[in-house]
Amino acid sequence: MWIPRSSRYIVGCTGRHYFENCYIEGAMDFIFGYAQSYYKNSCINVTVGMVPETNVGYITAQGRASPSDPGGFVFRQGSVFGSGQVLLGRAYGAYSRVIFHGTDLGSMVAPQGWDAWLHRGEEDKFTYAEVDCKGRGSDTSKRVAWEKKPSDSLINDEYSRSSFIDQDGWIAKLPQ
Repeated sequence: MWIPRSSRYIVGCTGRHYFENCYIEGAMDFIFGYAQSYYKNSCINVTVGMVPETNVGYITAQGRASPSDPGGFVFRQGSVFGSGQVLLGRAYGAYSRVIFHGTDLGSMVAPQGWDAWLHRGEEDKFTYAEVDCKGRGSDTSKRVAWEKKPSDSLINDEYSRSSFIDQDGWIAKLPQ
C-alpha cells in the first residue's frame, strides 16, 4: 500500500505497507495490527491531551505471532509531536517488533518508552528499539530495561527499506 503525501490516516491492518511523507494522528494504538510496515519521513501527531479520560496513549500496538513472522513496524526519520503523554508502543503479540530510527521524538514521549501490556514476562521476545533518535523525548536513560540496542550493521542490513519490506522490488513498480 502506498499513501500519498499529506494524507491523514489511522493505520490498522495486516499485510505489507510502505508509507512515505504521511501525516498520521491519534491517541491510543493508532498504528496497530499484524502488519509489516515501513514509515519513512512521516509525521505522527499524538492527540492524547484531547481525550479527557486518557492519561497516557500508545502510538503502536504491533502483533507478531512468532520469531519467523516478518511483521513489524519500522519508522525511519520523521517526527513524533503533539500533546499528552505517550508510549512508543505496547505489545499486541508475544513477538512484537517496532523500531524508531533517526526519528525526532517530542517531549510527550514517556520516559519508560514501551509497555509489555498483556505479555509481561515475555519481554525477551520483543524487538523494541530506538536508534539515532533526537529531540526532547529521545533520552533512553529511563527506558524499560528490555529495550533492544541493535548494532548499526543490524539496523542498516535488516531494517533498511530494501531489506525489511522491499526485498522483491515492489515499491519501484508502484505508479507515481
